[in-house]
Amino acid sequence: MTSISFSGWNSNRHHAVRPVIIEITRLLSIIFLMRYRSLFLSVYRRKGKFMEYVLLLVGFFLLIKGADFFVEGSSSLAKILKVPSVIIGLTIVAMGTSAPETSVSINAALAGSNDIAISNVVGSNIFNGLVVVGICAFLSGFQTNLDIMKRDMPLNILVTFILCILFLDGTLSRPEGILLLLGMAAYLVVMIISAMKNRTEEDAGKILSLPKSIFFMIGGLLAVIFGGDLVVDKACIIATNFGVSQNFIGLTIIAIGTSLPELVTSIVATRKGDSGLALGNAIGSNLFNILFILGISAVISPLSVLDESVIDCILLLISAMVLLVFARTKKSMSRLEGAVCIFLYIAYTAYLFIR
Repeated sequence: MTSISFSGWNSNRHHAVRPVIIEITRLLSIIFLMRYRSLFLSVYRRKGKFMEYVLLLVGFFLLIKGADFFVEGSSSLAKILKVPSVIIGLTIVAMGTSAPETSVSINAALAGSNDIAISNVVGSNIFNGLVVVGICAFLSGFQTNLDIMKRDMPLNILVTFILCILFLDGTLSRPEGILLLLGMAAYLVVMIISAMKNRTEEDAGKILSLPKSIFFMIGGLLAVIFGGDLVVDKACIIATNFGVSQNFIGLTIIAIGTSLPELVTSIVATRKGDSGLALGNAIGSNLFNILFILGISAVISPLSVLDESVIDCILLLISAMVLLVFARTKKSMSRLEGAVCIFLYIAYTAYLFIR
């Protein structure tokens, strides 16, 4: 009897079935992916949106730390070159704390995001006047510096009023930008002359080596520029995802984020017993923001002004007037007045949500 061997048949069956199994697996995979396609896309999109927020925070971090490094390196270099400390304080440090706003607005102007370029400055100024000063006054009431009350605060109101007038025609042109820059130059000259007349010897403080000062300056400047570009880019994407305007994002998230240096500096000064620094810091930053940042942004690229921005500028003018009234009351800012300033900012934010 001839024996039948099934080994060859088993081998042939194995080779025949394997491609079928592979094809069935592929078919099931395709069906599964088609069935849950929306789920996978949702997870991917959520991950993408989450990364937008992470990169926005990274941008803010680069802005703030870059400004710190730039100020430290520039101050050390100025001291090495024997530049008077009063000039350092009025120029390098003042511009350094406003470096985030400068970077964001200039990047926005270059990118054509006029809404962010304008709303960033207006929102930051409202935040500085109401929140930075308000929190410091609420933590510890302080006496008002007479020079700031008689010179800088009225000037801040005048400059803000002029900005409102410039906004009325719906654009901030190059000639108007040049006008603002000339105003900034004149203000710096007056401040430097005044400071030199009342100059006092101060401790030189920490001085970095020349190579380290230059490294801090270049590294800090690069961080500020890259961080500003990142903030503008991601803020525009987030605004689009939420269906809100770039103007709203600029007045809230970006304005608060770029004002953090002023807020931190003022709170630290308040905890050290120098609460009055908050008022000078806020008013100085507001003047710099309008005269220099909007000025240079308009020179780079003329800015279109929304009707909403005109309203916000008028509200900024009102807040500046309220601040002057509070500062003149008994020539001091009380804790109650600080609380009122904070409440006014909360009310303004609520208005932004509902308009």
